[in-house]
Amino acid sequence: MDELSLRLVPDELWGLVEPLVPPAKERPQGGWMSRVDDRKVFTAIVFVLTGGCAWPPSVRVKVPTAHRRFSEWTEADLWRRLHQAVLDEFGS
Repeated sequence: MDELSLRLVPDELWGLVEPLVPPAKERPQGGWMSRVDDRKVFTAIVFVLTGGCAWPPSVRVKVPTAHRRFSEWTEADLWRRLHQAVLDEFGS
């Protein structure tokens, strides 16, 4: 992990996020490339949401991958569950 990634998603935060991430869906076309690491995708999403800026090449996650994973996680209610996990861990 590079310094920016660790600053955006420290290990303590990832410890809350990781158990909430739904398992990968099997793709109907099969034979897909290896899945991009969930933490890398989560970090890329956090970068864009907190910075409000253009997608940097240094993120090394393609926009369609991040968008697809964001949509999957939204459908799985990850964001609400993460919000609740943060409140439970650190108080409201």
